[in-house]
Amino acid sequence: MNVINDTAIVAEAETAVADITAAREAIGRVIYGQENVVALTLVTLLSGGHGLLVGVPGLAKTKLVETLGTVLGLDARRIQFTPDLMPSDILGSEVLDRGAEGERVFRFLKGPVFAQLLMADEINRASPRTQSALLQAMQEYHVTIAGERYDLPKPFHVLATQNPLEQEGTYPLPEAQLDRFLMQIDVGYPDREAERRMMLETTGAAATEAAAVMSAETLTGIQRLVRRMPIGESVADAILELVRSARPDGGIAASRHIAWGAGPRASQALMLTARARALVEGRLAPSVDDVIALAGPVLQHRMALTFAARADGETVTSVIAELAARLG
Repeated sequence: MNVINDTAIVAEAETAVADITAAREAIGRVIYGQENVVALTLVTLLSGGHGLLVGVPGLAKTKLVETLGTVLGLDARRIQFTPDLMPSDILGSEVLDRGAEGERVFRFLKGPVFAQLLMADEINRASPRTQSALLQAMQEYHVTIAGERYDLPKPFHVLATQNPLEQEGTYPLPEAQLDRFLMQIDVGYPDREAERRMMLETTGAAATEAAAVMSAETLTGIQRLVRRMPIGESVADAILELVRSARPDGGIAASRHIAWGAGPRASQALMLTARARALVEGRLAPSVDDVIALAGPVLQHRMALTFAARADGETVTSVIAELAARLG
């Protein structure tokens, strides 16, 4: 494992760990029983990426994004995606206005995408045209309206949600667009004790409110730190081995189940998220265990199985688990 030797980077990393720990504690006072989801979402933001939260309704996905915006000191907004949502409802549009001297001029009204943290609720309910408008902004960090370029705020992150069960009237995201999400985070049911705590504490007269413990500038500084953190040769080799094995020509038994697999963007995602996860877990350098833990969230939306594999009962999750187990 590579060790951070630069005294300045060590001090910066220790401060970042303290800030992240405080943020996790603040989020934990509002969001119950979703520690892994909270950790993965923080890893996504600290890596400078976008996340896709997949889970049935009622699991506090919207509440999580609202809480993250408050705790991290970000300007957060929410869009409810519907079939009639238009690209201009997200990006903004030009309106005809009257100038100071009475002349008619066009003025650009910014849409909700001009936020530091945007929640795209049920993103698969909008048409492909509308989805593409948002996903292009996610990729290029600017929008172009009537030939004019408008840069998005910094930092800029999108956390989109998707219901895995009810697919009637939805437009599933194409694979090329799914690849723009750094991670897919599966949101499951809380355990019994967490649900009991939630039931008691959220139905009383007073509810716990989130408080800001970080700022946008602090978050941006940690994102820069993540890119400067050293990563050991063993971790880099593990990432390459995992991603290259998650392809049809991976050369191992599991790869025969894969119709199409992860591209180089998955390797880049694992390099960033492994470093960020180390900080979230209170460590100054990533390990192979970080790669194993992140294999599912980083790879599952970047792979598809063959028909024969699905007929045999294989799932993307089980194939990734088999590939990741080879690293241990």
